[in-house]
Amino acid sequence: MHGLTLLLIATAILVGTTVPVGAQQPAAPPPPPTTPYGSPIDLNAAKKVMAAAEAEATKNNWPMAIVILDSSGHTVMLHKLDNTQYGSIRVAEDKAQTALDFRRPSKVFEDLVAQGGINMRILSLRGAAPLEGGVPILVDGKIIGAIGVSGGASSQDGQVAKAGSDAASAK
Repeated sequence: MHGLTLLLIATAILVGTTVPVGAQQPAAPPPPPTTPYGSPIDLNAAKKVMAAAEAEATKNNWPMAIVILDSSGHTVMLHKLDNTQYGSIRVAEDKAQTALDFRRPSKVFEDLVAQGGINMRILSLRGAAPLEGGVPILVDGKIIGAIGVSGGASSQDGQVAKAGSDAASAK
């Protein structure tokens, strides 16, 4: 009888302390404020963004593909630095499109997937590349385009994309 009593007590403790599966997942962050789309980036501004991104990649000796889209999703510029793998071109395009379509850096999706659990549903979003390296290009609080970078580690791609994006708003 003593063993049965201990088993019942242990079961009661386990059942009483069990947390529902849904409660274990961190709450998804609220969506960022909606940033409006602006007029498409022009060629001169795209050249400025590309020059800054290329300079960052070259300074670090990182072979990368860099893509700049305008606010309508069309390619304005694409550079593949020497010795960059061909697959990086499409990945850079996907990252830029993600940043443009969802109005946020593609790293947001990478971070959600990394948390696992219910956030894995991000993988079912059509057109959402969950990889760092896609960044919206903002001028005067409006999205005029996006930059996507691929070829290095995700953090390196993000560093180069940010350098390019930051150049758009620099005076």
